[in-house]
Amino acid sequence: MARVCAICGKGPTFGNNVSHANNKTIRRWYPNLQTVRTLVDGTPKRVRVCVACIKSNRVKKAG
Repeated sequence: MARVCAICGKGPTFGNNVSHANNKTIRRWYPNLQTVRTLVDGTPKRVRVCVACIKSNRVKKAG
């Protein structure tokens, strides 16, 4: 399952862990995804949505 928001398409960002010795290893920052029951074409469905979309009312919750 992809870690991508169903509304805005926000996905993981990439960067490095940097140790005190300046060794670098690749790491990922994941978006804060929550499973929400929302209305999709008039029927309730479970969708993975980022919290930024929930806070900004881009998601119409079902129930």
